[in-house]
Amino acid sequence: MRNRRIGASLALFALLASCGGDSMLASAPAGTGAGTGATAGSTPTPTASTGCSLRERQDWAAAQLREWYLFPETLPASLDPTPYTTVDGYIDALTATARGQRRDRYFTYLTSIRDEDAYYQAGENAGFGFRLGIDGTARRAFIIESFEGGAALAAQIDRGAEIVAIGTSAATLRTVSAIFAAEGGAGVSAALGPNSVGTSRVLQISDAQGTRTVTLAKTDFALLPVSTRYGAKVITDGGRNYGYLNLRTFISTADPALRAAFAGFRAQNVTDVVIDLRYNGGGLISIAELMTDLLGRNRATSEVSSYTTYRTEKSANNTTRFFAPQPESIAPTRIAFIGTGGTASASELVINAMIPYLHGNAGLIGTNTYGKPVGQIGLDRVACDDRLRVVALATQNAARQGAYYDGLAGTVEASCRAEDDIRYPLGDPREASTRQAIDFLAGRSCLPVTATAITASARGSAPAPTTDLPTRTLLLPDRPTTPQREVPGLY
Repeated sequence: MRNRRIGASLALFALLASCGGDSMLASAPAGTGAGTGATAGSTPTPTASTGCSLRERQDWAAAQLREWYLFPETLPASLDPTPYTTVDGYIDALTATARGQRRDRYFTYLTSIRDEDAYYQAGENAGFGFRLGIDGTARRAFIIESFEGGAALAAQIDRGAEIVAIGTSAATLRTVSAIFAAEGGAGVSAALGPNSVGTSRVLQISDAQGTRTVTLAKTDFALLPVSTRYGAKVITDGGRNYGYLNLRTFISTADPALRAAFAGFRAQNVTDVVIDLRYNGGGLISIAELMTDLLGRNRATSEVSSYTTYRTEKSANNTTRFFAPQPESIAPTRIAFIGTGGTASASELVINAMIPYLHGNAGLIGTNTYGKPVGQIGLDRVACDDRLRVVALATQNAARQGAYYDGLAGTVEASCRAEDDIRYPLGDPREASTRQAIDFLAGRSCLPVTATAITASARGSAPAPTTDLPTRTLLLPDRPTTPQREVPGLY
């Protein structure tokens, strides 16, 4: 499947997504249509006269769910929208049963066409440019990763730094511990302010440089899916070469970066690779399919990469996707996939696709993944700038394995438990998960990942590991933006 627009007022994309209720995005089933008839891509100011009153938007959302929802039997026979003051609140009520069954954990939601397109096409977002992790027990907040082009990295704030206090000015600084005590993780998220350009905060930072106070303002920047600092490289260890690739998110601009990375691996005859998806919440199915192809030089075009299925009434849209090796593809002997509770959707699709072919030579390193074997389609009401992401499809690998709602630890045939060690850069052989991944590729023994379900919702924080490892989690606001859904912890 490939991304494309269908008709003037409906963009129907299939998405598999992150722990934020997010997306695995593919192209639309043909022959569908809905919406207002406005020109595709236009985003006029929503008004009641264009069919954008609260009640009209709620009724429209409910109608789309009744037509496309993957679990129609869970929808209430009728539900009065009057008590709900937002469209999202009404959607949450409609999907509450499936959420209680762990099949739709806030994966169905309303978003902005304009904002979502800006992210998936170019990684555009507004923020400080860091990924934030929290330890609720110790009441501490840490920078997990800083992004090129963002204000944080420009201020030399990077992985491993601790945010000790937050304020709108030096005079209003509150310690993170005090914010946690009064308001929990949601208070920390709120203290960082809205995701709008120009939002400024004073942060007290503690890192290897000592403790200092800095003022950061949120800016527009394009998130790079593959870091120019550590995203792709060859690690030499014990006389052997290992490819290392860290993919932050599945967006369109990942295509050339992935091709370049694998071309480099191929030129150096790399056959053992570390694919680091530890914080990757998902994104475009087309990019996930490209990654499986880049891992499939020795796969035939008659071999199944994945199956996609819709509810019975929509089964005409079911597809079988076959491998399509690319000029840059490699033929891996072993793959170590680094994952955590923040690894979801399109990330899990890639891991799952390789299991029937590599079996125990495809290992999960770290902790259990989130567990999202379903994807969304995007239904557009252009006049209102509304895109409804509704769970409408499920995916399986060539062996028809797919119902991993409790994470992939119960599906993979090999796994190794490891910590996410923020004392070291990503891709550094001294970092615990990277070290364990290399050890797995070298054939050394390890303790398996605990196959316990991830139980936390995507609201307030990303799921915590379910092992005896540290319980630091990625922070998410109650209503995350599209970038925050796909890049958990992004601020």
